[in-house]
This record gives sequence, C-alpha cells and structure tokens, in this order.
Amino acid sequence: MSDILDRLQVVLDQRRQADPQDSYVAALHHKGLNKILEKVGEEATETLLAAKDAEHGGDAERQALIAETADLWFHSLVMLAHLDLDHRAVLDELARRFGVSGHDEKAARQR
Repeated sequence: MSDILDRLQVVLDQRRQADPQDSYVAALHHKGLNKILEKVGEEATETLLAAKDAEHGGDAERQALIAETADLWFHSLVMLAHLDLDHRAVLDELARRFGVSGHDEKAARQR
C-alpha cells in the first residue's frame, strides 16, 4: 500500500508548484492552510455520513464510503504536504504503535 502513497506523494509534490489555474492541488496550496483544513473537515463529515449509510446499505453505499475515505485521505495528504510533512512519518507512527494496546497508547499521550 505504501507504494501508492509514495507515487501519490511524488504527484502532490509536483503539483504543489504548478499553476493554480491548472492544478487542483496547486489551487489548494495557493489558497492556504485554512482552505485545506476546510476541505479535510468537509471530507471527514462526508466520510462519517457515508459510513452511517454503509452500515445498513448495500454495495453502492459501501463503495460510496470507500470513495469518501479516499477523498479524506487525499486531502489529509495535501494538508501534510502543505506543512512540509511526509506521509511516511504517519506510517512510522502507526508502526510504532503496532502491538501496543490502544488504551496504553492513548494513556501515554495524555501524560
């Protein structure tokens, strides 16, 4: 899976410097962090609503959830890129947490 994330990172890096009139990603970066965060929030809300529909829905609702989750992940990657953070840092954090109880990990963050 990280292969697709690596490939996407290359495209995001390239498009960040593109003309905002020619690239959606460049337009988001040009509009700034608040616009990017607005999109992340919008996609998070749409993902939540799609999950509610998918719980008792059929294939179409489940596919809609996948599409909305992809949108959320994409905009999250744009957010990280805007802040000069790499998706590998998130993957490293997930790897660090692997094998650690979720309760223990959460408690350690609150200290």
